[in-house]
Amino acid sequence: MKTQRPIVTSEDQGEEHRVLQFRPRTLAHPSGRRANPGARAQHEELRPEPNDLSRYEQVRDEPDDFRHRMLANIAACAFTVALMVVGLWLAKNIADLRKTQDCVLMGRRDCVRISVPQI
Repeated sequence: MKTQRPIVTSEDQGEEHRVLQFRPRTLAHPSGRRANPGARAQHEELRPEPNDLSRYEQVRDEPDDFRHRMLANIAACAFTVALMVVGLWLAKNIADLRKTQDCVLMGRRDCVRISVPQI
């Protein structure tokens, strides 16, 4: 079996085997200037401590409203439970309708449940 090679035009010949040079990423510096890659001491000064989360802290004008947050969590939980109940009810009804439709399409006559009032 022959291997197929792409048709190379005279314009593409120089582009066919081009190697792209990628530079490794460096640390992002807050001042926006790039550090001298040879100065290892500068990099060690700018690195945050591994477990230091102070850079993610935000100063808040108001204290955290715990009661409001808990009410929002309860409302979200109730909404999720309601969605699950509606989804299960809908799945059950669709399954019952499918059973009834399959029964009717097979030509049977006793497909629908008839509720008889008790005297």
